[in-house]
Amino acid sequence: MVVAFPSYAPLGGLTARELQDIIPTLDAVIPPPPPGPPTFTGTKLVDDGDHPWKPLQSGDQRGPCPGLNVLASHGYLPRNGIVTPAQLIKATQEGLNFDNVAARLAAYSGLLVNGNVVTNLLSIGAKSPQTGPDPPPPAMVGGLNTHGTIEADASMSRGDAFFGDNHSFNQTLWEQFVDFSNRFGNGFYNLTVAGELRLHLIQQSIAQNPHFSLMGFNHFGAYGTSVLPINMFVDGRKTGSEAGQLDLDTALGVFRDMRLPQGFFRKAVPGGGEGTLDVYLAHPTSPGRNTGAVDSFVVDESLGGFTDPCKFYTEFVNTTVRGLYPNPTGVLRRNLNINLGFFYDAFAPASPDCPQVFPYGRD
Repeated sequence: MVVAFPSYAPLGGLTARELQDIIPTLDAVIPPPPPGPPTFTGTKLVDDGDHPWKPLQSGDQRGPCPGLNVLASHGYLPRNGIVTPAQLIKATQEGLNFDNVAARLAAYSGLLVNGNVVTNLLSIGAKSPQTGPDPPPPAMVGGLNTHGTIEADASMSRGDAFFGDNHSFNQTLWEQFVDFSNRFGNGFYNLTVAGELRLHLIQQSIAQNPHFSLMGFNHFGAYGTSVLPINMFVDGRKTGSEAGQLDLDTALGVFRDMRLPQGFFRKAVPGGGEGTLDVYLAHPTSPGRNTGAVDSFVVDESLGGFTDPCKFYTEFVNTTVRGLYPNPTGVLRRNLNINLGFFYDAFAPASPDCPQVFPYGRD
């Protein structure tokens, strides 16, 4: 028995023959334009009557991003974890006051490399359990759990994929989070803690994971994800120095239980990446990778990184995306071009002099 190809499973990496067989079975859509910024951006109650936290049901998918897990468990995203880019953008804006440009960048990068560009669907987590004797194609390993594209090593709360589980809450990493917060943040997670913990996590993965990678999107993600807990999960009514201090009870609820505290208010001003440069400058680490052995880290800037956003964009499109889709045709090519345009529109403000690239032509 052949397993039916899920509508949200990524198509990247499949052979031309597999694509020829699968795409006609999918309900193709023309990708709609992304939502714009919301009209209301002030602070507001997040766990309101329309968004109660609920435990997971059978088949619900969750993954390595604590913020998206929280939004799905509170009903801002579909609770099953299968989403469209528009739903990702709207949910992160409504639930966490995430900046529109950053939300679009995250949504379309995720769809391009971990989603199904024909159906416009993406899983925020893992594949559904396999049934039947025939294994699914490699591309069906699933959504944002797929390692090496957006999901990255050296996470604060999830293990490296090399060790077998890159999406479940990791108690050992949590204990490190607590230790660093106590030592450098007086019991809170803040930018000082973020800088010290980021360096430690990178060094730890270099020493333990022979295939550790800190290249391209992963270089951006290492520093960007370090500040998201501070900017997204501190109650928006806090002011002054308290606004940059994440308490450990809230952090544990987010990382482990996928829920926000009762009575939690999002912050008043859209944002998300504030402080990223501070974390990077605390202990700058160049893009690079281990070469198949622990402690073999070499600098490798071939995919760009935090300090070279234009090279990152160019290589993300020409190397990462094109590597997944070397010769797309028909509706697949059409949808890739549309979504690559949406991705560039979101990226352009970060590097306005960087020209758009067109790996599959302009039509």
